[in-house]
Amino acid sequence: MGGKSRIVKIGGFDHVESLTLGGGFPVAIQTMWKDRLSFADLEGAAGECLVARIARLRAMGCGLLRFAVPDLEAAEVLGALASAVSLPLVADIHFDYRIALRCLDFPIAKLRINPGNIGSREKVEKVLAKAAPRGIPLRIGVNAGSLPHDLRREVDGGGLDLAEALVRAAEREAALFEEMGYDRYLVSLKASSPAQTLKANRLLAGRSPAPIHIGVTEAGPLIAGVVRNTAALHPLLSEGIGDTLRVSLSDTMEHEVIAGREILNAVKDSAVSGVGISDADAEGEGSRGVVIVSCPRCGRNSFDTHGFTGRWLHRLYALDKNITVAVMGCAVNGPGEARHADLGITGSGNRVLIFRRGTVIRTIDAGEGDPAALADQAFAEALENL
Repeated sequence: MGGKSRIVKIGGFDHVESLTLGGGFPVAIQTMWKDRLSFADLEGAAGECLVARIARLRAMGCGLLRFAVPDLEAAEVLGALASAVSLPLVADIHFDYRIALRCLDFPIAKLRINPGNIGSREKVEKVLAKAAPRGIPLRIGVNAGSLPHDLRREVDGGGLDLAEALVRAAEREAALFEEMGYDRYLVSLKASSPAQTLKANRLLAGRSPAPIHIGVTEAGPLIAGVVRNTAALHPLLSEGIGDTLRVSLSDTMEHEVIAGREILNAVKDSAVSGVGISDADAEGEGSRGVVIVSCPRCGRNSFDTHGFTGRWLHRLYALDKNITVAVMGCAVNGPGEARHADLGITGSGNRVLIFRRGTVIRTIDAGEGDPAALADQAFAEALENL
C-alpha cells in the first residue's frame, strides 16, 4: 500500500518519535482527540491520566494523534502537551493562519490546513516559509463541507462532480506548495459519502505522487461509522491507495484505533486469500497484533462474553503480540469452534474453561467465588505464560 507515493517523514526531532509515510511504508493509524484541552488538563493527576491515555493509544496502534486547534490559546496548550509526550501530535487548523504559525514554535510534528478556509495565498506562503526550515510536514485536508467558494458554487449548480471538486481544491494548494519548493505534504479528500470518498481518492491517486490520508468524514456512530469507513477504506487500501487512515466515529478514540487496525487486518486477509492486494503489499502493513474472535452470545450462554470483552478489550489491543484470542459463551462455540486460537475462554455449564489452541488448560467452578474475578485472574495468568 502506498508504494507509488513519495516518502514524507514526520517527527524524529527532539523527543518526538519518527514516522515514515508513503513509499510502501506501513499505513499509519490516526485518531483525533475528542475534547478541547486546557492547561488545567495538563496539571497534576489530570495531566498524568491524559499522558497515560496517549501512551495507551500508542500501544494500541495509534501512530499519529490529531488535535483541533481553534484559537491561539489552544495552540499554547497543545504546544505544552507536545513537550510532554513522544507520540507525534498533529495540529488541525482552520480559518486563522496565525494559529499555524504559533504551533510551529512547538515540537508539534505535523499541521493540517484546509484550503477552503485557511485564507489567501500570502497567508499560506507565510506558513510554508516557517515550516520549511523546521522540516514540518503539512496535510492539505479538503472536506466536502468546506470547499473553496467557487468550487462549491459549481458543485451546487450541478456543473461539477463533488469528487472532482475535492481533487481540484487539493491540486490548487499543492501547486502553491510545489511552486515554493515545498514537497513535505500529504493530501486528504473526505466526504460523508463512501462512494464520493472512493471516487475522489482514486482520482487523486492517479494524478498526484503525494502520500494520501484516507477516511470518511462525519461517518456517524460506532456501527454506522465502521460500516461506512470500511466500505471506502477497504477497496482503497486493496488498490494500494492510502498511507495513513482515520476511522472517524462518534465514539471513543480507542474504538477508532481498533477499527483502523481491523480494517487493515481485513485487507491483509483478503490478500492472503488471493483477493485484492498482493502478499508482498500485505507484508508491508506491519504486525497483525492481537486478533479477538468472540461469539455474539445467545440463550445457550453460560459465560458473560460481553462483560469479559469489555474489561479486556483495550488491554488486549495494547499487547505487542501476534496472537488470536477467543472469547466464547458456551460449549458449542468453545474450544472446538475456536481451536485455532492461541488463547481462549468459554463457559460450559457452571464452569469456565481456559483453553490454548483447542486444549483446555484450566477449569474454574463458578461456585468457587466471584466468576468474573476468577475468570479475569485465570485468563491473566494464562496470558502471562503464553
